[in-house]
Amino acid sequence: MIELNLPDMSCGHCASTVMKTCKLVDPVAKIEVDLHSRLVKIESAEDRQDFADALGEAGYPPAQ
Repeated sequence: MIELNLPDMSCGHCASTVMKTCKLVDPVAKIEVDLHSRLVKIESAEDRQDFADALGEAGYPPAQ
């Protein structure tokens, strides 16, 4: 399970963009977005860094 804290995710549109971005990295990934805690949980065989890079490019860089 990959967990990423996305401090710039603040609304429903942000959450939708995060979900779509993660699906571009792995279309079969199981993704949970918790807007309140600004956390995304991803169940995938893909590398954590691939998701972090894609989210950063989409404007939602994960906190370190």
